[in-house]
Amino acid sequence: MTKLSVNINKFATLRNARGGNNPNVLQVAIDAQQMGADGITVHPRPDERHIRYSDVVEIKKIITTELNIEGNCREQKFIDLVLATRPDQVTLVPDELGQLTSDHGWDTIKHQDYLRETIAIFTSKGIRVSLFVDPIPEMIKAAADTGTDRIELYTEHYARQFSLGKESEAIGAYVTAASMALDCSLGVNAGHDLDRHNLQFFCNAIPWLQEVSIGHALICDALYLGLANTIQLYKRQLPA
Repeated sequence: MTKLSVNINKFATLRNARGGNNPNVLQVAIDAQQMGADGITVHPRPDERHIRYSDVVEIKKIITTELNIEGNCREQKFIDLVLATRPDQVTLVPDELGQLTSDHGWDTIKHQDYLRETIAIFTSKGIRVSLFVDPIPEMIKAAADTGTDRIELYTEHYARQFSLGKESEAIGAYVTAASMALDCSLGVNAGHDLDRHNLQFFCNAIPWLQEVSIGHALICDALYLGLANTIQLYKRQLPA
């Protein structure tokens, strides 16, 4: 069964644009779980332009499914937040300061020692770790040597090719990467630009996929279709 973790960052973006607490991201997290989300994802950044560090602390208190915190572990504040809240999963992303959105995975060869040391900090506290990676065999193999529990495949390239009608060409690299991860005893997650049009094809090609994390596209759909309906539409694209 592939789980759907709903990234609620965009609700916080809307709140921050006006000030105040509308929409209330804490209530959004509660509602999304009740509407069928298998987990909640948040990605706090140093400038707190969407999810704030204080939001994460409060959200952790109401999670009844799973909490996944994404972020740049090269920021000590991020490490401290994860250790303080102890989410079910932390997804390590190699963002740069001020980066608009994640656009590449870790070089798990170049940063092997750093990742091994950092991952050990989280796993020693019982926190599952996932590494954001590109679908490159060498990076998958090296990821297995860091001590991570899972990888999250960066799917922007797949999504872009799918929109051009080239899904069969694009999926091959992801199947190869996911297969290598399976052989290395790594769990496989995926995320970035997945939507209700390209999700089913991707998941059917990788039936052992454990989790997809989706925010931007899902929230855009919810503006027209409603959040509860949208979450269920996405869930229907996932293998049971």
